[in-house]
Amino acid sequence: MLIRPGLELANLTDTGLHRSQNQDYYCYAEPESEDEFLIKGRLAVIADGMGGHHGGEVASRIAAERVRDVYLANPGSDPRESLIVAFHDAHTSIQEYGRQNPEFEGMGTTCTCVVLKDHQLYYGHVGDSRLYLIRDGAISLLTEDHSYVQKLVRQGMLTSEEAASHPDRNILTAALGMPAAVAADFSSEPIPLQSGDVLLLCTDGLHGLVSDQEVLARAAYEPPLQACRDLIQAAIERGGFDNITLQILRIA
Repeated sequence: MLIRPGLELANLTDTGLHRSQNQDYYCYAEPESEDEFLIKGRLAVIADGMGGHHGGEVASRIAAERVRDVYLANPGSDPRESLIVAFHDAHTSIQEYGRQNPEFEGMGTTCTCVVLKDHQLYYGHVGDSRLYLIRDGAISLLTEDHSYVQKLVRQGMLTSEEAASHPDRNILTAALGMPAAVAADFSSEPIPLQSGDVLLLCTDGLHGLVSDQEVLARAAYEPPLQACRDLIQAAIERGGFDNITLQILRIA
């Protein structure tokens, strides 16, 4: 895997203690051509699939690979517009696969991805996987969960603390592959990045069991690979009820 200077990257996934399959998927990509790299930058993707009979792992793989391939192949130089095209392609590809393979009909997946280009961050997001920015000893959540309980939080019917342990917290209101049009969020403006910034993408198998402050304590101060290992171990020690996946990107 090609990783040019300027970034320290680590990624890790674990099935957890209660699932027989790992329905998460992740990828990282940079164009091989230097000219293309200047146009497209770096791309990291995570996806958390759902659906019986291996449907979740199929959906997450399709999503991550289609977002990667379509984003890199899109001739446009605007990362946001290229991500929108890539998410739409992934969404329709999952739906089409389900139509052609009825045993997979109804499968879907979260998808959260980042593009790093010219020291700026762009992102696309749907579902309840998350993107965090860690800077100067503080952690910020850049994405909002597309979930039933988050909707209740926005409406003032639940607090964030109540949402964290709500029995319906895993019910999604948007995902790739759902019957409706894809309802993804995209960064409205690029976010300037600074040397030392850390970006962390994770599925709910991590953030459902490990607090933001614990994520900060590991990812801000440990080498990325060690932080990945320690955070997954923390989730496993607390039950490991779901697949656990994360990517950590430290800006040089």
